Amino acid sequence: MKVKVISVLEDNYMYLVIEESTRHAVAVDAAVPKRLLEIIRKEDVVLKAILTTHHHWDHARGNEELAQLFPGLQVFGADERIGALTHRVTHGQELTFGAIRVRCLFTPCHTSGHMCYFMWEDDSPDAPALFSGDTLFVGGCGQFFEGTAEQMHTNLTQILGTLPQDTKVFCGHECTVRNLKFALKVEPENEVVKEKLAWARQRDDEDLPTVPSTLQEEFLYNPFLRLTEEAVQRFTGRTEPVEVLRALRSERDNFKKPKERPNPQAVLAFDWGLFGPFLEKK
Repeated sequence: MKVKVISVLEDNYMYLVIEESTRHAVAVDAAVPKRLLEIIRKEDVVLKAILTTHHHWDHARGNEELAQLFPGLQVFGADERIGALTHRVTHGQELTFGAIRVRCLFTPCHTSGHMCYFMWEDDSPDAPALFSGDTLFVGGCGQFFEGTAEQMHTNLTQILGTLPQDTKVFCGHECTVRNLKFALKVEPENEVVKEKLAWARQRDDEDLPTVPSTLQEEFLYNPFLRLTEEAVQRFTGRTEPVEVLRALRSERDNFKKPKERPNPQAVLAFDWGLFGPFLEKK
């Protein structure tokens, strides 16, 4: 089982999972058909199915076009709002694509119909893979657009957090640096956060992805998986895990990139009309 990490849009990831013996493939969150088709041709594989984590356009936008290009293409998801959906899946349901096994894990919160996909191959030495969409990120978790802190707590502790520790985490967005900056604010003394942030910044500078991480790593630096840690509780002023999570998410939502202040000379120049002659020429 080979996973191709495909960067698309502003910071999204879609994935192509290839069964190497048959050269059959499954796409996860096929948002940009043109880019996916390029990878399919390059890898010389046959696309058999799409697994969609949730209905947001930046994860599901390409489904209809791909369904037209590949008659009989199976599209799996848990939400009727997903375009070109052919198979509505439920929590715990298992799918098989050749040697690739998939377990569907229902994680409502970011959207009410969010599904993660846990993949493995029997008798393979490779670690299993989790395609976590917008539920679990490297160093963070998704926003609670259609759900509650209670739901996200269940998602992170009882559903995803109980998977094998060596599980590779392939999330839906590249937001690792920002997540880890927030994690460092939460736990300023956490050396693992500092090291991971330095590594992520280096990857970012080189325009390289920070996925996958592993579940074991996430428990060391992701504050949303560290709700019982004293430093995290001290930061939130809460001790009950769901309340800690709720407070963390609220703080993360307000942890915005500071706006760049315009150059004061430029502002004055606009006020005085000095740019007028240049603008009129356009």
